[in-house]
Amino acid sequence: METVAAPTVRDIAANSLAAVRVFEKFGIDYCCGGKRPLADVCREKGYDAASIQGELDAAMAAASDAERDWSASPLSVLIEHIVTTHHEYLRQELPAIEQRLEKVYRVYNQRYGPTLTGLPEVFDGLKAELETHLMKEERILFPAIVAFENAISIGQPLPRTPFGTVANPIHMMEDEHESAGQALARIRQITADFAVPEYGCVTYKALMSGLDELERDLHMHIHLENNILFPRAERLEAARQ
Repeated sequence: METVAAPTVRDIAANSLAAVRVFEKFGIDYCCGGKRPLADVCREKGYDAASIQGELDAAMAAASDAERDWSASPLSVLIEHIVTTHHEYLRQELPAIEQRLEKVYRVYNQRYGPTLTGLPEVFDGLKAELETHLMKEERILFPAIVAFENAISIGQPLPRTPFGTVANPIHMMEDEHESAGQALARIRQITADFAVPEYGCVTYKALMSGLDELERDLHMHIHLENNILFPRAERLEAARQ
């Protein structure tokens, strides 16, 4: 009977961005040193192979939540969803993408000449803007919206805010969303729609997959805010003035 070789760490990573995240979490080299079976790598690093495999299985099997109609949910619930789903995603993934980009950009420019020219600058700008953006939403805008909703639920006047009408910070957030959208379009242009060259390694593939996923997540994130949360918050305020 022919023995089927166990898949290598590199094979697993090449087919799943979720697996890449697990390997990065545990410091397992899935790129240049990823040509060995997972059990061998775990043994060398002192990890329980079954536990690592369990994390891999869970990560790769996890399906995204079914799309929900947020038009009638309490604004506080929608905000919690945005923070725990999309803001936390960015906090986890932006540094991970940054590390992959640094490695790919350094190695491939040395080996093959100009590669992904301009991508580090565009990504760094996007990352910096998003990190500040999240902080402003979580510390200023979102608490104000929740306070409005709570006041209305108990029949109290809307609390005063330091920024006047809620439309003021909302318009600022919308402008920043527009800037993020332009950066995403530039990233797609630089990467030729997230293409991986024939000689691209697993890290290169993970970088492109991560950027593709970042674009999709940000599009949904911005949709929930621009098209649902912000208009509802403005209508809530206007109804009590």
